[in-house]
Amino acid sequence: MSKKKSRRTITPEDLLRIVRVGDPTLSPDGTRTLFTTRTCGERNDQPAQLWMADCDEDRVRRLTAGPRDSGGRFSHDGSAVFFIRSREKGSPQIAVVPLDGGEAEELTELKPGTIGSMQVDPAGRFIAFTWRMTDPDRTAAAAAERTESGASEPPLVVDDPWYRLDGDGYFGAERFGLWMLDLATRELTCLDRKDNAGGIDFAFSPDGRSIAYVTNRAKRAMLQPWREELRIVDLKSGRNRRLDWLPEGPKSAPSWSPDGGSIAFAGREGRESAYSTDNLELLVADLKKKRVRSLSAHEDECLMSVAISDSADASFASSLFWSRDGKRIWTRIGRDGQGRIVSFATGRPKLTVHLDGVAEHALGGFDASGRRVCLLKSTPTTLNEVFVAEVNGASPLEPRRLTSFNDVLLKELKLSKPTSHWVKAADGTKVQTWVMRPPNAKPGKVTPAILEIHGGPHGMYGCGFFHEFQVLAAEGWTVVYSNPRGSKGYGRDHCHAIKGSWGQKDWEDIQAVTRFMQDHKGIDRKRIGIMGGSYGGYMTNWAVSHSTDYVAAITDRCVSNLISMFGSSDFIWDPEKYWPGAVYGDSSALWEASPVKHFKGVRTPMLIIHSEGDLRCNIEQSEQIHASLVVQKVPCRFVRYPRSTSHGMSRSGPPDLRLHRLGEIIDWWTRYLR
Repeated sequence: MSKKKSRRTITPEDLLRIVRVGDPTLSPDGTRTLFTTRTCGERNDQPAQLWMADCDEDRVRRLTAGPRDSGGRFSHDGSAVFFIRSREKGSPQIAVVPLDGGEAEELTELKPGTIGSMQVDPAGRFIAFTWRMTDPDRTAAAAAERTESGASEPPLVVDDPWYRLDGDGYFGAERFGLWMLDLATRELTCLDRKDNAGGIDFAFSPDGRSIAYVTNRAKRAMLQPWREELRIVDLKSGRNRRLDWLPEGPKSAPSWSPDGGSIAFAGREGRESAYSTDNLELLVADLKKKRVRSLSAHEDECLMSVAISDSADASFASSLFWSRDGKRIWTRIGRDGQGRIVSFATGRPKLTVHLDGVAEHALGGFDASGRRVCLLKSTPTTLNEVFVAEVNGASPLEPRRLTSFNDVLLKELKLSKPTSHWVKAADGTKVQTWVMRPPNAKPGKVTPAILEIHGGPHGMYGCGFFHEFQVLAAEGWTVVYSNPRGSKGYGRDHCHAIKGSWGQKDWEDIQAVTRFMQDHKGIDRKRIGIMGGSYGGYMTNWAVSHSTDYVAAITDRCVSNLISMFGSSDFIWDPEKYWPGAVYGDSSALWEASPVKHFKGVRTPMLIIHSEGDLRCNIEQSEQIHASLVVQKVPCRFVRYPRSTSHGMSRSGPPDLRLHRLGEIIDWWTRYLR
């Protein structure tokens, strides 16, 4: 009789075996679910492929071979799948693959550029998509010609504040347009190319005759997000009209009611952007009565409460789905770290929770009848897989799992299961905090600990899988993470508490969590480290300049100086809006809130991590921390990743560099915590 194989602890290299499952969507008849997988690849190239699962039988098959296939959507009759294919980076095309056999065929010959999103007309005649052409001087072909001729790279001439985006690069004056592909003639028509912002959200009407879309045509769109418009274009006549009776404010994710009489969207009245400390609401525009109302105003919930993970593709976009009878609108809401599937009644406003628990859920979509829904689910000890559930009014969902891409890996591993706690800050605020003990630690064993702080700051740690946390716990360290004030998922006031005042209420909460760690029976109070990325890097910098509780620190893609941040980030903020004062006026508040201002006398050893291609938090932010430590003779190490990487490198960067980063982190903690 063979012995049962014992499980091992997770390693950094297990990152290479994780399969990222995403973007599920149901066939019109509800019998099949289409989705995307992404792996690290043998050549560090992270190939993406389309797969399909049978919803009623235990059968999953690969539909395309990649190397970069995404955005799959069924045809109106379910006989084919349309998708976005990029044989070469930077040259995506719309393609189709029949489901009764046959090879995929590309339907477009677009110039080098970027396809943002794609939808199929419910009547099967058109595909609508957003596309932005690459500046001809900055294509791969143009670069090759310059190499051959010895010419220099051309300058980028900027006339608009919106000319770059982290992870997207420098696009200059090019903008996304809304395009339509006639499937019968393969003729392309541009429906709108007047957008001056970062993208266009759109949706076909139920009869396929019109498209509702959100665009910002303001000349200074980046600084005027409240000028987003909801427009409707008639596909036959080309008539384009703005719903000019809607209030000012951000708008996104339009979704038509089944009868075509209303359009739901995520938004808010006022001059704040969608990414704000205020809740993003579920609004419904009645096209006949020309009035808009909020279905979520009576609930202290936000449609942009995003859970942060390093093992799934995070999206700040909302997904809204109407029930077939028009009585409910379904969406995802983040609350207390959980990704919940909920619906809002369209009559008398009422929130119904259909699926919650210690898990992260993401809606995929419904079949044509509205009786079946597909979704993604992950937990702190399981990775995203595709699930399907039957829909019965307000009843809870009972998902059935369709895929098992990560089962083989997970069955090998002994993972840490976090426990949730509520820590009370000095003023009585309760802060949700999780503790991950080393999986091999015996009860009562005292270990060093690491406090992780999330970025944003207006995101949240949640109940999904976090590879980095599991690796650190496997190394023998207790990992603690929390959602202090500023985080989403705990109501508007919890998030709003730090608007324009970082390092205050959030620092009070971090101090409370630190005291909780110091009093924890399983933690060595003299060996506690602190680390975080982006805003988490800001708070790490703030912590070491205001406390001596931490034996060492790691600041990753950090913010250190809000004055220089103003001009070096891809997002420019308006003075006297989020932050009081201005760089070119009274900058005292910005300087006081800058960690580097308080770095005199810092003695905490620090590992500094940053990408030279980070356009969100420019590497000069870390350079200031590095210089401040060097001149004070504080032990430090500066790890700079190449210009080809971005702010999100730890989540979606090249696998070999992600492994290098984890190795640097483990080495640093080994030096100071063991």
